[in-house]
Amino acid sequence: MSSLWPAGSRRVLVVGIDGVRLDLLPELHTPHLDSVAAAGFLAPVLVDDATPTMSGPCWATIVTGVGAAKHGVLGNHLGGNRLDVFPDFTTRLAAVHRRRTFAAGGWEPLFLSRSGGPLFAAPSRLSYIAPLEDTPEAWEVCDERVTAEAVHVLSGEDRPQASFVYLGAVDETAHFLGCGEEYRRSIETADARLGRLLEAIEDRADEEWTVIVVTDHGHVDQGGHGGRTELERTAWIAARGPGIVPGAPVADLHHTDVAAHVYAALEIVPDPHWTLDGRPFTQARTPAMVS
Repeated sequence: MSSLWPAGSRRVLVVGIDGVRLDLLPELHTPHLDSVAAAGFLAPVLVDDATPTMSGPCWATIVTGVGAAKHGVLGNHLGGNRLDVFPDFTTRLAAVHRRRTFAAGGWEPLFLSRSGGPLFAAPSRLSYIAPLEDTPEAWEVCDERVTAEAVHVLSGEDRPQASFVYLGAVDETAHFLGCGEEYRRSIETADARLGRLLEAIEDRADEEWTVIVVTDHGHVDQGGHGGRTELERTAWIAARGPGIVPGAPVADLHHTDVAAHVYAALEIVPDPHWTLDGRPFTQARTPAMVS
């Protein structure tokens, strides 16, 4: 496929915002998430029956492109995983394709050799910024520092070709305070941080960006997840970028599709031995499209 863009111009930014309920988004002021959706789509994802509605298994599925039966992460302690066989996309791209990659966030199992981790084993650059304590307020400070670090990296001269930025305050707020006013305010604050990340990548005309924003699971009203209710199982993906038609319906989405689309956006054909379970985002077939 021919392109007007120079070789190596493609970039991907994945922003993971933990624990954001889809049903509340229409009520909230989230202009930056809305802008991604308007330039592409925002659609629900149902956590599959084999995956606990917990952050560890869901994020592992999102960034590896395979389900829990393969990656082996079944809880927030990542012990017993098979991430050496099914690595996250930042690690695989750095090791196999020599791409510059970046991962940042503050939840230990994702980034440190603790609790059976890390999920992100070996990106080209990793920034772990710990919350000073396990409270909603400390997590907001943590996310603010993560965002500042990510803006610095994304706006630099040698910016990575694939990045994952994790924001965890929304989930922590729900666990401590439920899904009330503070939770809604935390989602809006996360959206403002998303806006800063988007601003950091939008100042160069010689790069072609794919942006994916994704959550891992929902919450019950009183805060909490891990069960099989619709509120807990309903997640979502928003995306914009080359090949994504603004406003067009997308085919049924799965968390495994995120990593698959990262590879496609970078014009990398997955090795069949990777046995990815996901596929790149595709437009839904309508009756008019069926021959």
